[in-house]
Amino acid sequence: MLEPNGPLPPEIYWRRRALAIGGAVVVIGLVVWLVVSLTGGGSSDTQSAAASASLAPSAATTYRPDASATGSNQGSGGSGGGGGGGAAAAGDASSSGATTTTTTSSTPVPPGQCPDSSLAVRATPDQPSYAAGQEPGFTVVVTNIGTTACERDLGSGLQQVLVYTLEGRRLWSNTDCFPAGAADLRTLRPGEQAPFTVKWSGTTSEPGCTAPREPVGAGAYSVVGQLGQLRSAPEPFNLT
Repeated sequence: MLEPNGPLPPEIYWRRRALAIGGAVVVIGLVVWLVVSLTGGGSSDTQSAAASASLAPSAATTYRPDASATGSNQGSGGSGGGGGGGAAAAGDASSSGATTTTTTSSTPVPPGQCPDSSLAVRATPDQPSYAAGQEPGFTVVVTNIGTTACERDLGSGLQQVLVYTLEGRRLWSNTDCFPAGAADLRTLRPGEQAPFTVKWSGTTSEPGCTAPREPVGAGAYSVVGQLGQLRSAPEPFNLT
């Protein structure tokens, strides 16, 4: 049955069979290549996506300032407010460890005053831990980190100190119950610092001071300083 039969010479039939077999081999090869390409490509995309997901950084817990915080302030804090005067500060911006901050409002700084980009605000607790019954004290330092002298209103109506839980929940601000304050336009030379201090009664407060004020229990907290809408990085402290 393998021998060709017909009116034509046998070599004609052998050529036809060879062409048919060759065409079938080509078609089978194309089908195999297409299947391998499709399955291989999908696997590669899946592996690439999985690799990208494994390399993507995990969401870090970030400090989220309370949206209800006002931009006004005065030097005394809460119901246990202490003095709002300035404490002596030495050294330039680098030695103080002042932290540059960004604005949280589109309200521009008045023309002619130091822009926020030339200032740094840092808030620090006066000691790392406070025992029950103590009123924590905080010092906020505003530093001119620019290269030229400029003026900025540092009045008590713009100086604000806020206390947060480490999770970012707002507990207290010195302006909640004492929002009023007078203007204090000062000229700051490059590297010059302007400090002010605030005492906290250790109780909660809300803007307007209408909610009951509850004692804050022992734990870890953070303090943030603010000049207008220019905010410092949070600094931790403890109540024991």
